[in-house]
Amino acid sequence: MVYRIYSEKRPEFSEAAEGLAKDIREFLGIRTLEGVRIINRYDAEGVDEATFNACIETVFSEPQVDRTYTEAEFREEICGNAAGAKVFAVEYLPGQFDQRADSAAQCISLVAQCERPAVRSAAVYMLSGSLTSEELNRIKAYIINPVDSREAALECCDTLAMRCDEPAQPPRVKLFDTPAKELIALYGLAMDEADAECLKVYFKTENREPTLTELRVIDTYWSDHCRHTTFNTHLTDVEFEDERVRREFENYLALRENIGDKKPVCLMDIACVAAKALKKSGELRNLDESDEINACTVKIKVDADGVEEPWLLLFKNETHNHPTEIEPFGGAATCIGGAIRDPLSGRSYVYHAMRVTGGANPLAPIESTIRGKLPQRKLAATAAQGYSSYGNQIGIATGLVDEVYHDGYLAKHMEIGAVVGAAPERNVRREKPAAGDAVILLGGRTGRDGCGGATGSSKSHNISSLETCGAEVQKGNAPEERKLQRLFLNPEASTLIKCCNDFGAGGVSVAIGELADGLDIELDRVPKKYAGLDGTELAISESQERMAVVVAEADCEKFLALANGENLEATVVARVTDTGRMVMHWNGEKIVDLSREFLNTNGAVKQMRAKVQKCGLSDCFARKNCPETGKKAETTFAERLSECVSDINICSRQGLAERFDSTIGAATVLMPFGGKNMLTPTQAMAAKLPVRGSETDTCSVMAYGFDPHYSAEDPFGAAYCAVVTSVAKLVAAGASTENCWLTFQEYFEKLGSDPVRWGKPLAALLGALRAQLGLRLAAIGGKDSMSGTFENITVPPTLVSFAIAADKAGNIISPEFKKPGSRLVFLPAKPDENGLPAADSLRTNFALATRLIRGGSVLSAWAVDKGGAAEGLFKAALGNGIGVRLNPEFPQEELFRRNYGALILEIAEGCTEQIPNGLELGSTMSEFAFEYRDENVALAPLFEIYDKKLEPVYRHKTTDETPVEIGSFRRNAPMIKPNGRYARPRVLIPVFPGTNCEMDSARAMRLAGAEAEVLVINNITAKGIEESVNAFANRLEDSQILFIPGGFSGGDEPEGSAKLIESFMRNARAAEAIERLLNRRDGLILGICNGFQALIKLGLVPFGKIIHTDENCPTLTYNTIGLHRSRLVHTRTVSNLSPWLMYREPGEVSLVPVSHGEGRFVCPDELLNRLVENGQIATVYCDASGRASMRTEINPNGSVLAVEGITSADGRVFGKMAHSERYGKNLYKNVPGKDESAIFRGAVDYFRL
Repeated sequence: MVYRIYSEKRPEFSEAAEGLAKDIREFLGIRTLEGVRIINRYDAEGVDEATFNACIETVFSEPQVDRTYTEAEFREEICGNAAGAKVFAVEYLPGQFDQRADSAAQCISLVAQCERPAVRSAAVYMLSGSLTSEELNRIKAYIINPVDSREAALECCDTLAMRCDEPAQPPRVKLFDTPAKELIALYGLAMDEADAECLKVYFKTENREPTLTELRVIDTYWSDHCRHTTFNTHLTDVEFEDERVRREFENYLALRENIGDKKPVCLMDIACVAAKALKKSGELRNLDESDEINACTVKIKVDADGVEEPWLLLFKNETHNHPTEIEPFGGAATCIGGAIRDPLSGRSYVYHAMRVTGGANPLAPIESTIRGKLPQRKLAATAAQGYSSYGNQIGIATGLVDEVYHDGYLAKHMEIGAVVGAAPERNVRREKPAAGDAVILLGGRTGRDGCGGATGSSKSHNISSLETCGAEVQKGNAPEERKLQRLFLNPEASTLIKCCNDFGAGGVSVAIGELADGLDIELDRVPKKYAGLDGTELAISESQERMAVVVAEADCEKFLALANGENLEATVVARVTDTGRMVMHWNGEKIVDLSREFLNTNGAVKQMRAKVQKCGLSDCFARKNCPETGKKAETTFAERLSECVSDINICSRQGLAERFDSTIGAATVLMPFGGKNMLTPTQAMAAKLPVRGSETDTCSVMAYGFDPHYSAEDPFGAAYCAVVTSVAKLVAAGASTENCWLTFQEYFEKLGSDPVRWGKPLAALLGALRAQLGLRLAAIGGKDSMSGTFENITVPPTLVSFAIAADKAGNIISPEFKKPGSRLVFLPAKPDENGLPAADSLRTNFALATRLIRGGSVLSAWAVDKGGAAEGLFKAALGNGIGVRLNPEFPQEELFRRNYGALILEIAEGCTEQIPNGLELGSTMSEFAFEYRDENVALAPLFEIYDKKLEPVYRHKTTDETPVEIGSFRRNAPMIKPNGRYARPRVLIPVFPGTNCEMDSARAMRLAGAEAEVLVINNITAKGIEESVNAFANRLEDSQILFIPGGFSGGDEPEGSAKLIESFMRNARAAEAIERLLNRRDGLILGICNGFQALIKLGLVPFGKIIHTDENCPTLTYNTIGLHRSRLVHTRTVSNLSPWLMYREPGEVSLVPVSHGEGRFVCPDELLNRLVENGQIATVYCDASGRASMRTEINPNGSVLAVEGITSADGRVFGKMAHSERYGKNLYKNVPGKDESAIFRGAVDYFRL
């Protein structure tokens, strides 16, 4: 039987409905709308009525913030009382991953300790007002993206089971009787006619027709996405109208000859030749080379408690342009998910991410939206939500987020994810697979979603093609990928892996197909999301969160057991053979049998001509104005500065960036925004390496360079300057170029057979080659995407350079001005014969800057970017509210020129060294203004313009400025004492699906002197749940402290955080163990973020015991802004009632990270007053001086009374939102403040003293 329930946020918590109503009125311009209600609908099957009813107020709703309705109540009370309202429901397409429904099913299985039932969710929209049919259709079109969703029926269904016919065996393709062109059209292939002819030749030698599966596998394997077909096309005839590019091409040919490169001339060869040349000359050091091509890999030395260890540093960039264009949330989410799996397959732990995106103007009115496209505003905002949702859940710190705008990206959005991982060398084993080795599929199950992802990404698109792309985009399941991260971090598991591949585009056919020359694959063993998949779908589906690993047969059982220990499904699906053929079996038949030699041909050899046209610029400094303004030079300095900071490519990205968790991992060296005001954007991201069990000062530093407007004018010069800028930003952050490497992301229009189009990537790669050779730095990896065309619109020529260095966190500096009275020096590079920053001048300047920074003579530094020196001065001034007195002799034009490679240095007082080639730019001053000649320009009004430009797209502030008054509570009675003493108390840290702070939490307790044990909760089967409940109870019996860490258990679903933890903890055995810890052993409990959410839903705070909560209880709900917020905040200790706070004085202020979407504390007034009187309000959000407020920058979630943390009445249970465990030396160097680590010492010493 199917049971149904509806859940709706109470009016005071309906931020999502209010936000949608605002969008409809203001963005869609439908002013007749009076109101919006959003009601979540859940259907469940395979569960008994009693269990379903028991889950209504714990799984499907939360009494404090929700109202629920049965089907009858919904029809009578809701629909019946809303005469004239327009009602429709929306659900995901069949087969799409629905995290809300999946988490609900997991919660039910935990409550009942049963196998997971079937659950389906939908959102019901109720619109009031005098809406016309045309307006209703516009609203539906805005809400429903047909690529992943559809309008759902309002009636109840008989069953949730997917009805599917028994799949048939794949038919034989009439290859020989079908002309190549007709074959491609008939099957929608990505290959060309020459490839199709190769197929015919091969299968004639095989003396048979191919199966449909073989045709799809080959098309996938040979796609541009998988095999870089465009970049490997031979360039047979190259013509140059641009003399600069011709000279560089001749230099390239000479370089090839010098290193003995005999490969055909192609874009790929140009992209790789610098690395080959610098390797030959001995300048490319520490490169780690192997047969596995997972990610760029270099060897570095890492200090662990002062002892150097050999490590591998891995980094990778990739795009998800096509999926994000058509389904922004899923496309962007799987961009970061896929990027992570590349270095992860190299057995590294991926700990840092950067997001660089490109779009058209998101402020454009909806009327300008091209038919067949999503509005740019919705595309940009939804993609940001998708990437941040996945990254935040998996637990990767996103250290830098930027978005560039150019009208060419109307063709196709650009979505780049760049990630960094690392591993000790001793944990990485690499061996060639041998016959008999097992191939294990790890992680997520396979579905129909993802079929055609590789071939779809390899095509250009038009209006009609977008209507058929739905199956190519998937929803990511970040908690599942987090489990893979944890497994590969375990050296017991990683050292069993001979080689590994991630399941990117192409699914089984590519992920497993690339592992060995000979393979025998059993598709029937591939775990499926649902029945009905045929052999072809199982072979090519790109389903996310999967890895393929090769282990020796003797190690197979051990590896499977280790995977199960991480709550991961693992299945042996293939064996390595010595046949040299890839064979796939399905339903008792052989449906694929292909020669490895044939597959590796990658199809027909492609040949093409290229023509490089002359660009209209004489040098890279020629354009003097910001791209959006183009004003004449006669305008005043104040006007020019206003134009600069309001430019959409220069204005603030803070509302965008603070949706991404930047501090997870307790390793962030630089916050995305620095200074006491936390407003100066950093140009590079830096994080310590993930050294487990030890402390380190070794960090990675990464930056990017790219200007789309310059690139559209001059691909050669822009690519050169992209490389220069990426390296300059590293230097400005304090990193040395001695251990520096590059990786590129290329993104161009579909080239076809037009030589002029081919000339654009050729020119860009030659520009990048010139920069590499000039700086003596090599790109050791990269990724190309060559499908940026929509009908007659094309993306601008795009070559994004990523530079990465390994260094010491102690060497890293930040760009915000540090103090008034400092000299400001402008250090430009001399131009070369091409009008570009000369490489020898750059190397000299970079070495000088590094020496001055290391010597303490430079307090801050900025690498000049697209907005010129003026942009850098303005942004550096924001962080600490420090102004600039500019040198009146410094030409105004030079302030606004793009001057790539130039540096602005804030020189420390007492440094009298003359800086060669340095120009006196001025000095810092205490007044928050710019003084220039006879103008005094106040910066506060300019900041308002700069800050609010993108606020309609990326909201980050509310209007509530209400101050909050709450006094201090000082403990009068002696602190309670435990009934035992422990020198090293034991802490139990449970890990649920979606938990991601367990390692930071264990580290914090270990540094405080405790013994931390991490327990992974297994909920794959009912037996696994039972065993996990018993393990939890037994381990807690041996522990003194329970620490529920942060994360996104169950993805913060269904529509609420920590419901999965709550479902587990309410189990009788688990609940009894918690009661014994508190009441018989006087133990302690801490919950941070997701852990706090669990404690308050259970009643452990503020009541000190597990209760059935109701509307009279407090809770934590969605932030008032309706979005995830990640930043540093100040908190003030209000009460030292708790043992956790024994070393905190009331009134003491700390600086701590927050990262959450549901942190708003709400509480009935009467209970709130009691909590204040009892001293149970432990900590509040405040400013640096301790004043609490409702301002978003101070109180990021809008908590009543600015509450950040509360305790039980005796103080032994403590819940708080801010991540006190994320602390350490040389973290958050660009924001002044004191950490809150004393709470962990307090808990440990409670058991010692």
